[in-house]
Amino acid sequence: MLTQAYVHILLVDDHPLVRDGLRARLETIPHFSVVAEAGSAEEALAHAATRTIDLALMDINLNGKSGIELTGRFNALYPEVAILMLSMHDKAEYVMQAIQAGARGYVLKDAPAMDIITAIDTVMSGGIYYSAGLAKQLARPMSPALLLTPREREVLQRIATGKSNKHIARELDLSVRTIETHRLNIKRKLGIEGQADLIRFALEQTLIK
Repeated sequence: MLTQAYVHILLVDDHPLVRDGLRARLETIPHFSVVAEAGSAEEALAHAATRTIDLALMDINLNGKSGIELTGRFNALYPEVAILMLSMHDKAEYVMQAIQAGARGYVLKDAPAMDIITAIDTVMSGGIYYSAGLAKQLARPMSPALLLTPREREVLQRIATGKSNKHIARELDLSVRTIETHRLNIKRKLGIEGQADLIRFALEQTLIK
């Protein structure tokens, strides 16, 4: 039997009791490890800068910067960290804002406990996860481009013109590794595998002006 990869988790919620409950629930799973907790955006970013984190489980309502704003910041600075929103807000606009900011999933706080575990495993396997209660709201047609963050759109524009990761990194003042991560995230979100398909998508969406 294959062993599941270890997941280092950062909990981001401004309520200590909520974090305590999440930690207790998650640490019953052998391949999950809660390595840090944060009650604010500043704390979360500080942990990301000094610890190995695979996934941040993040609330929307935080002191100061919102969880959606913080997700965008993580996506820009640490795109290798998967963001999973855990929120009481069940409106489609919140979900889309979170996904556009770079979140890979959205789970409602009143969902069954098993949903969080399934969501983490799904996201860490490269998928996108939404609570079942959001399915109807997310069922209406939308452009796949809406799933991309502004930074991912910038990267995609440059990929479409044939620029290398090194060239893109230099233009955007980012590391080559960060560009590679953005490229993987774009493909994952769009269900695209090849370079030609990426270029075709960019042209269809008129991302190149």
